[in-house]
Amino acid sequence: MKDIAVILERLLSSGLITKEQIVKAQEHSRISGATLDKVLIKDGMVSEEDFANTVADEIGIPFVDLKDYLIDTDTIKLVPEKLARDKNIIPLFRISNTLTVAMGDPEDIITIDELRLKTGFDIETVLATDSAIRSAIEQYYGVTGSMEDVLEAIDKHKLIKLPDNVSAKVLEDLAQEAPIVKFVNLLIMEAVKSRASDIHIEPEEDSLRIRFRIDGFLHEISSPSKNMQAAIISRIKVLSKMDIAEKRKPQDGQLQMRIENRNIDVRVASFPTVYGENVVLRILDKANVILELSQLGFVKEVLATFQELIKQPNGIMLVTGPTGSGKTTTLYAAIQTINSEERNIITLEDPVEYHLPRIRQSQINPKAGVTFAAGLRSILRQDPDVIMVGEIRDLETVDIAVQAALTGHLVFSTLHTNDAAGTISRLLDMGAEPFLVSSSVIGILAQRLVRAVCPKCKEPHKETEDGKEYTYYRSKGCGYCKNTGFHGRLGIFELMVIDDKIRKLISTKASSEEIRKAAQEAGMRTLREDGLARARTGITTLEEVMRVSIEH
Repeated sequence: MKDIAVILERLLSSGLITKEQIVKAQEHSRISGATLDKVLIKDGMVSEEDFANTVADEIGIPFVDLKDYLIDTDTIKLVPEKLARDKNIIPLFRISNTLTVAMGDPEDIITIDELRLKTGFDIETVLATDSAIRSAIEQYYGVTGSMEDVLEAIDKHKLIKLPDNVSAKVLEDLAQEAPIVKFVNLLIMEAVKSRASDIHIEPEEDSLRIRFRIDGFLHEISSPSKNMQAAIISRIKVLSKMDIAEKRKPQDGQLQMRIENRNIDVRVASFPTVYGENVVLRILDKANVILELSQLGFVKEVLATFQELIKQPNGIMLVTGPTGSGKTTTLYAAIQTINSEERNIITLEDPVEYHLPRIRQSQINPKAGVTFAAGLRSILRQDPDVIMVGEIRDLETVDIAVQAALTGHLVFSTLHTNDAAGTISRLLDMGAEPFLVSSSVIGILAQRLVRAVCPKCKEPHKETEDGKEYTYYRSKGCGYCKNTGFHGRLGIFELMVIDDKIRKLISTKASSEEIRKAAQEAGMRTLREDGLARARTGITTLEEVMRVSIEH
């Protein structure tokens, strides 16, 4: 570590300590034999975090707050427990052949060399407080196995079932119990590693069920006993800054964790049920968000047409489908594609899920009067080139979006409709004028998400359709796909370009069937047709396509 005198000078100049305190600490250090930094912290003259941050600034090594850091159990196993405890160090993550380790003294060459020898990895160091490292060692060492191992350890902890009227103080104490902290941390870690989008914690009469939503489907995992219900939910509420004592009303909260050196945002929602609070954690892993149109599953021809539409100077581009069909991801990828220094892009979302560079993103707030319609009206005074409105919900929003498109703006938005042609009927049913819709909407993309067949265990099979034999694929299940037969998801699409013929049909209030027929004659491939084409290439299964699409 750098000379303590240099650190003291920095603390002094930043106002974190006074000259009188330094003199007093030096006297205490001389009498007790403790190092000066230990005296300063122990006597409360400077906080451990402030001291560590100052040291980090001086030596040019990052400071890490371990409270919000989740460490993979596989990473923990890379450093022997005895070495971690003896040297007060904790491994954080490994990238290729480099292991990053948190240390109280990240310039301790002897310890770094010993780590390199013991682990076989190159070592990079970050600085953390001694107490935070000690706490992390207690949290992660001892039980470093599977969820079942942690549950077994908790069973030995003998938690008892609590009455409904238990005090907030008891719940807060429970939330800090080491086995509960370990379990909740491992739960979030396992969900991220499993690519889960949500964690469902569901109280039953005599049990507590936990499920992960992976690739759109819920899968039950090893669940704890009913006795752990109050402690687990209290821990999550503490982390997400919710009212731990309030159990009768729905609550929303959020928390942020760091896993494998990346930020994970978690949105938390509780809902009271007859057997206790149901809690759902929505995981937003920025590392997994797809912002490249080419990665969404478009076939080459449809992608080229869609890219042409989103580069138009003005008009409305709509993306449609049910909740959870990937509409927002497609919109993010679209505006990221056209994002540049020359364009002013503003979004209005509910909520803002991912933060994009150079884009002004805002969130609706109905309580403050910021609805989609009101927000869109205000956005138009911000000199935008491109506007993204999270969803069109009413006639007022439609009218403002149309006026924006007609006055030279490119507008992106979503609607909940079953197919592209049906979107026109939905807009007209809202009360939009046919001639305004026909002159402002330039394209409609309907989409669904299908699960991708597992590439490790997929097998071909034959199906006969209309007298022709086709090869499709399905998977038997393996370790890679956790015996589900699927790994990841992709989109299937139906892109309707609003050409002159379709504009005339819209103006005359033609039926969805007439509009769909005209679009197909112009080359549009329906969701079912696009899905079947993808299934025949071995990307998804025939059953998946049939599950999410209808035949016209």
